[in-house]
Amino acid sequence: MAEKKLKITQIRSIIDNPERQKRTIEALGLKRIRHSVVHQDTPQIRGMITKVKHLVAVEELTA
Repeated sequence: MAEKKLKITQIRSIIDNPERQKRTIEALGLKRIRHSVVHQDTPQIRGMITKVKHLVAVEELTA
């Protein structure tokens, strides 16, 4: 069975956002606007996405 993966893309700037949100974006591995990373679909990653949902776009990938 294929594991679900999430493609996370930063769509907005982290400038003028709280430090905690900046660290969450960094922990997800995002560097700049339009930069994308792929992560396993885990509750921890989903929680991080929820905290910065206004800054990122998420796509579900199935391999």
